Amino acid sequence: MTTVEVLQLLLSPTHRYVGRPADGPVPTHEDELVDSVEVRRTLGIVGDRYFSHPAHRRAAITLMSAENLPLHINSAIDLRQTRRNVLLSGVNIDEYAGSTISLDTGSGPVLLAVNSAARPCAWMETTIGTGAQRALRGKGGVRCTPLSDGILTLGSAVFTVTGTGGEKAGADVSRSTGTIYSG
Repeated sequence: MTTVEVLQLLLSPTHRYVGRPADGPVPTHEDELVDSVEVRRTLGIVGDRYFSHPAHRRAAITLMSAENLPLHINSAIDLRQTRRNVLLSGVNIDEYAGSTISLDTGSGPVLLAVNSAARPCAWMETTIGTGAQRALRGKGGVRCTPLSDGILTLGSAVFTVTGTGGEKAGADVSRSTGTIYSG
């Protein structure tokens, strides 16, 4: 169990990176950085562009470590450029691929199966700056499937590794308690 900080939460109802990076992102009309998000088991973040999309269930929520942001390229970088959902400080989340983790910001634990690395794409060169894609290799965050319902908010949080393999190992999650039952 480790105390971490949730620095930013991104809820993006639209895809902003479509077409070619040279064309630039689609503009947004609202601030996508929010104070809290509602997470639904297997579906993702309510209101996000990937919510309830079967093709994105293994990547419904993305987490990134603030310590891995390439601030030397762009000191103003935040989740709007990286397109990750949760920015954490105090843990190198990239080390936890293949694990099941719990993140509790005070409303109860949200369980996540950390499925794979979120590899940086060519858009990082456009949105962050030259060299960003290379700087983020192996440090671009992780793609997760939520295994329980819950709320994530900005601020202090308890980060716990609850197991390895999570969703991949056929785990089932009780909707009422968030307890993992391996099967």
